[in-house]
Amino acid sequence: MRRPKIPKPSWKLVGLAGLAGVAATGAVIARRRRAHDRYDPDELRERLHRRLAEVTPSSNGSEAAHSGTK
Repeated sequence: MRRPKIPKPSWKLVGLAGLAGVAATGAVIARRRRAHDRYDPDELRERLHRRLAEVTPSSNGSEAAHSGTK
């Protein structure tokens, strides 16, 4: 039984597409990292505490169990 012959240039294109995907992923990750580096640690801490205070459930916790369900 003979296997179909795949031309070599197609494997080169697959390899180049893979490299382009890796490079694009690295660029996206680097962009997100730079956005976080703009804030100083105290400012980030303050923002996180503010967000935590907004989502903290009531003392009995019943609202957290039923949030988003009707």
